[in-house]
Amino acid sequence: MRVSVTPEIVAAHGLKPDEYAHILRVLNREPNLTELGIFSAMWNEHCSYKSSRVWLRTMPTTGPQVVCGPGENAGVVDIGDGQVAIFKMESHNHPSFIEPYQGAATGVGGIMRDVFTMGARPVANLNALRFGAPDHARTRHLVYGVVAGIGGYGNCIGVPTVGGEVNFDAGYNGNILVNAMCIGIADASKVFYSTASGIGNPVVYVGSKTGRDGIHGASMASAEFDENSEEKRPTVQVGDPFTEKLLLEACLELMAGDAVIAIQDMGAAGLTCSAVEMASKGGLGLLLDLDKVPCREAGMTAYEMMLSESQERMLMVLHPDRTDAARAIFERWELDFAIVGETTDTGRFIIRHQGETVADLPVDVLAEQAPVYQRPWTPTPPAPYLPAKEIPDTDDLGATLARLMGGPHLASRRWIWEQYDHMVMGDTIQRPGGDAAVVRVHNSRKGIAATTDVTPRYCAAAPKEGGKQAIAEAFRNLCAVGAKPLAVTDCLNFGNPERPEIMGQFVGCIEGISEACIALDMPIVSGNVSLYNETSGVAIPPTPAIGAIGLLADVDKMATVAFKQDGDEIFVIGETQGHLGQSLYAREIAGRKDGAPPPVDLAAERRNGDFIRSQIIAGNVAAAHDISDGGLLVAIAEMALAGGLGCMLSLPRNAGPRHGFLFGEDQARYIACVSPQKAQAMIAAAQEKNVPVTRFGSVAGRDIVLDGKLVHSVAGLRSAHENWFPAYMEG
Repeated sequence: MRVSVTPEIVAAHGLKPDEYAHILRVLNREPNLTELGIFSAMWNEHCSYKSSRVWLRTMPTTGPQVVCGPGENAGVVDIGDGQVAIFKMESHNHPSFIEPYQGAATGVGGIMRDVFTMGARPVANLNALRFGAPDHARTRHLVYGVVAGIGGYGNCIGVPTVGGEVNFDAGYNGNILVNAMCIGIADASKVFYSTASGIGNPVVYVGSKTGRDGIHGASMASAEFDENSEEKRPTVQVGDPFTEKLLLEACLELMAGDAVIAIQDMGAAGLTCSAVEMASKGGLGLLLDLDKVPCREAGMTAYEMMLSESQERMLMVLHPDRTDAARAIFERWELDFAIVGETTDTGRFIIRHQGETVADLPVDVLAEQAPVYQRPWTPTPPAPYLPAKEIPDTDDLGATLARLMGGPHLASRRWIWEQYDHMVMGDTIQRPGGDAAVVRVHNSRKGIAATTDVTPRYCAAAPKEGGKQAIAEAFRNLCAVGAKPLAVTDCLNFGNPERPEIMGQFVGCIEGISEACIALDMPIVSGNVSLYNETSGVAIPPTPAIGAIGLLADVDKMATVAFKQDGDEIFVIGETQGHLGQSLYAREIAGRKDGAPPPVDLAAERRNGDFIRSQIIAGNVAAAHDISDGGLLVAIAEMALAGGLGCMLSLPRNAGPRHGFLFGEDQARYIACVSPQKAQAMIAAAQEKNVPVTRFGSVAGRDIVLDGKLVHSVAGLRSAHENWFPAYMEG
């Protein structure tokens, strides 16, 4: 029975009246409900990037290291020796707020499929998580569910979760962020893409059966929440990591041969998006017979099958004479394998079900010709500089340090990462807790370093500077372990783009990210945009999460943050001006949330980062750490806790206000620990490169001492640092 498409049905599918009018013009007729659902899936923000595409095109995406930039399932970069790293970051925010365990678990599963669908074996997962205020009624529940979902999926499939970040802010009370990142390694000659080719080639469905879970998942991800958001629970997908493990191994076995012409993960919008994207990229048409689609529920309609986001599924175009061999592989792995269609030369997406044509649509209108908007935007008003003298110094340095280190922003995340198997596969050589995770490229001396970074409070106060800082901090984290930064994936999380002030945040962050990527030679090769992250008109802080990878030619030269031995001298690399605007000290200790964030000098970032990396590779640095949240004294405390050693520190004569020097969040800075025998050589090298170097003290004892006065014992600080998270989660 044909359902008449009413304005209410159009609105329920997330389509604007002018968009529906455009559909009528293109088709020269009214769409049926299945066709309307397909347009809804393909034209929503999550799939079409209609509000962001004009700005994404301005970002730097090429470089000698880039094999494949944005547009594929994941980005591909050269790591030498005939190998590539394939990686991407993706959001699963809305599902994780509604159903935290499954939302987070399927986010991990989806990002891994993006990587192994291109022929890479996943070797590392990371994540970037943001929750509401710790005292909010739902926060503890959401933390517990999300962490359990990430660990449950990643641990079961056997891929280590090696790094990430977790932050709390009241701005996420109504809309948490769950951004998942995966990195894989492949032979450069065995990278697979999603561009269909050839006429009459079989279109093959593999993996799990299709069910009713996840219908309208992509549309839900493209709409803001309201007080009825709990009703969207049925649109959250359900994952099965054990099936994904079988799918991973079966796909990689198939890819060892020459059967695959094109392959696409069935992620957002499921069968619809995967089929349309493969056909569009190849300039082809595609015919689907839904009677051939493996279903786990009886009586599924064409509408349900096309919009289901059931997990652990792939769509492939295969060489006709290889289908029997391919079928044998998937049947041996006990997975469904079904020829569900063929490529055509019509340029149309035609779907048949129960002997009838239930959809007949032009491919390009669904994909490349989807609406693209130049949304109005207004720039964020500049925040004034906040002088350190306007913020009081602390009366008790030790208590202040303990409060910062033992509070929700800086406390140890051990409670989280100990639930993740970060050592599975046996190649993790820098565990969570350092500046960047490092995973050895199996059977080699090479290592891939990876980090996720962004400081949303900076982005809210000054979007362009915040965007620059997100890239700069990722660059620093990679340099601090000795890795050469290679490339970036991003997950751009913002509120409603139809509001000019939100779009202004997006534009500013994009401009800053682009400028920093060019200056630091870190092109964007993949990513995701997540908009409408707001509830009842209240948007999240602008959060352009950055995932970045770097390459260590020799993992034996890797640096860590831990103090190594008494007597090592402590140096600050970079210039300290004591910038307290938007700092944790100003916000948490002084209660000041105003002021401009620290400016980012990209030339200094490049110069200082290249310098610290060169000193690490030369073997001159015993320990290194970038200086970020909390400033210099917090970074020192983190190094002391990691090494179980104290230090004797002295304020330089020209330090300026004490609290500014110790807690200011000036950029482009590192702490380097150097043996006395190598200190003079490092200083000379810094002077030659015009890199500021300040001696700050030496590693000594088991206490942190400043100018002869005890700041805090390392043991006491450890108790405050380690206990906050377990105590909070115990409630």
